Amino acid sequence: PYPSPEPAPAPNPPARGPAVRTIVLSRLRPEDVGTWLAQRLRAVPDADLVRRAHGLSRGIPGALDALLVEWAAQGAIRVVDRHAFLATGAPVPVLPDDDRHVAALRALGEPCWTVAGALSVLWPLGRPAAALVAASTGLSAEAVGEGIGALLDEGIVDDLPGPDGAASRGWTFRLPLMAHTVRERLGPFDRARLSAAAVDALWTAGTPAGPGVPPAILAEADAVAYLPDRIADAGLLVDRERAVAELTAAAGALYPDHERRGMVRWFLGAVRLIEEPSARERAVLRCAQAAFGCGDFRMARAAAERIVNGPAKGLDPLTLHEAATLLVAAAAVEQDWPALSRMGTAVWWDGLRLPALATVSGRVQALWQLEKWQEALALLAQTEAVWQSTPGTRSLLELFGRVGEFVLGRPERFRQDLALPEVPDVPPNKAFAQNIAQFDVLLGIGDLRGGRDLLSVRELTPELLPESSRFLLHHLEGRWDEALALARRILVNGRVLTVVPGHRLLPARTAAILLARGRVTGADRLISTVRGQLDGPLEHVLDHVDAEVLRTLGDLDRAERVLRRGLRAADERGSVYCTDELWASLAAVHAETGDTGRAAACLTRLEQLAEQMDSGRTRLLYLLTSGSAVRPGSADAGRQLREAVDLARSRSQPFETAVTLSAAARANAGPAKLLHEAYELFGETGAALWRFHTRTAMREAGLVVPGRAQAMAENQRLLATLLAEGLTNRQIAQVLRLSEDAVANRLSRLFARTGMRSRTEVVTAVLTGGPLTGDSR
Repeated sequence: PYPSPEPAPAPNPPARGPAVRTIVLSRLRPEDVGTWLAQRLRAVPDADLVRRAHGLSRGIPGALDALLVEWAAQGAIRVVDRHAFLATGAPVPVLPDDDRHVAALRALGEPCWTVAGALSVLWPLGRPAAALVAASTGLSAEAVGEGIGALLDEGIVDDLPGPDGAASRGWTFRLPLMAHTVRERLGPFDRARLSAAAVDALWTAGTPAGPGVPPAILAEADAVAYLPDRIADAGLLVDRERAVAELTAAAGALYPDHERRGMVRWFLGAVRLIEEPSARERAVLRCAQAAFGCGDFRMARAAAERIVNGPAKGLDPLTLHEAATLLVAAAAVEQDWPALSRMGTAVWWDGLRLPALATVSGRVQALWQLEKWQEALALLAQTEAVWQSTPGTRSLLELFGRVGEFVLGRPERFRQDLALPEVPDVPPNKAFAQNIAQFDVLLGIGDLRGGRDLLSVRELTPELLPESSRFLLHHLEGRWDEALALARRILVNGRVLTVVPGHRLLPARTAAILLARGRVTGADRLISTVRGQLDGPLEHVLDHVDAEVLRTLGDLDRAERVLRRGLRAADERGSVYCTDELWASLAAVHAETGDTGRAAACLTRLEQLAEQMDSGRTRLLYLLTSGSAVRPGSADAGRQLREAVDLARSRSQPFETAVTLSAAARANAGPAKLLHEAYELFGETGAALWRFHTRTAMREAGLVVPGRAQAMAENQRLLATLLAEGLTNRQIAQVLRLSEDAVANRLSRLFARTGMRSRTEVVTAVLTGGPLTGDSR
């Protein structure tokens, strides 16, 4: 039952002599692993990547190298914005046959190979594992003991000493990566039989079912996951009814399992053991919802399609409604816009054996995801009698309707609903999802105060928010380092979905942060990467930041074309959501090119939007655009800019406030000291490019720039960043608003002060986060 591989030939030992010596490398600490990964990947490693790498390799350099090679071969290492991540759900690699750790085990032959395979499943049970190995493999107790001794001598497993020098508590693999490799090489029946032995031992010992730490499992093992893992592997070899109950309970206790410790696997294990068709389909739906929650969207979609395309007899309408909703949501996350376009038609749903509740809800959600607001609202009106039938569907589709009205410029009912108590009889998870939808809509239009008020009324804390919602919150709060950390983790898998409207809000706001920090090319590359297909949702928020990149580079003609494209696309669908930014930028572009008539027309549209939407941000954009761009120096300009300053202060958004203070000071609508305040706020957010321009404005106003040494260091770092972005001297001059000669002089001083001799050295230092010195080569 346990086929033994042919022993590998022992490697030839190195020749001995005075010129040969063996160097034993010490284990790396977690921080050392982080440094090693940064050097290998030429990017800053994510904390989770460092933790996983250190945990699987235990800091042993050879194992760490083997792990990284295998992850790279899988394509599991992703680099986003100069930061390296492990892809969500990336499996632990299985070391190949030619790996030296595997070769060392093979060289031991039998019974060591069989004992190692059995221990890879049973070692968490401690010393009783030896007897279970013998009973499961047919080896004698003596042979198992000899095998364990050989594994100890070879350093494949280690003893776990008891307290105060007592007898060994058991054994563990020196390398967790090796334990995984050996376990994965077992055949399915062998693993099932060994797992059944572990389950029987734990159940016989009276281990209580459900979550908790079974007392017979070693502290070094993952006590939460071990028993359900073994039940799932054992399958039909253990009691079916108890297995289903324990797997379901364990999976539910681990929800949402963002680290993918086993929730989906345990749900799948339960599905395989359920015989009754409708009960099995309900378990499949639970499994699919769990997969969606922890980011396995492909599996979620496949399972939902199975239910929707061939529903089992006895499934109730609400279950089928849940499956249809999940199918649409998974297709949206995968950005399969052609499929969603089909799901937005009646023909697609008419071919399915589903109740009206499921077809109506699924079709409305497809139109909603595509941001086809007018069609969605018309369908809601036509089918109100269907979706009003149950509290859950009623509250969800009413929310769809309110958001649709808001996007089309009718915000009254959406804002009224914010003040109402939560709808009774709605499951907590659905009530939470609806609160998040409202929160994201508010933060999308820059209403930080409204978002915070909603969290307070609904008794939610920021820690409970999904990552995309926390990103929007941190962005407005000026906590940009935290916002970028969240954005990188979300972007790493290339699937970005925030609650509509504003599918593209997260990448657009991320690109805006990068641009404010001088990452011009990085912002442009991100925008290009996330652009979708023509039949997908609106991308006008991307058009806005795209135009800002072009304005920064001095390309006003292209900026105008991009802004008009975004406004045209929004107008075709009747959407006014987030168009205020585009109108303000377009007015500024026209003002810069001297087209005062078109600038004034844009300003008029912006003023109408401010009145229509009752939005603080739109009002602020109108005041700033009028006072500093379209009508500077007019009788009303000073008043408008002073009003803008008061409004910005009341909104408590650092970057927005700094931009407003800077505009007011430059237009002499406030004291020059406002530049000092703006300078500090730009520093808090890390908006290096804006801080540079503010330094220039302060010098022009005769103000002293605080911290000469710090200012010089910031200038050097910004210049190095622009070099690392691949900009030419002419482009750098445009971004910094300097002459090309001034840029050339600054570059010469940068090389002289840092001791670097080339742009390549500067780029290397920026990419690895190292100091700007000649030692960073």
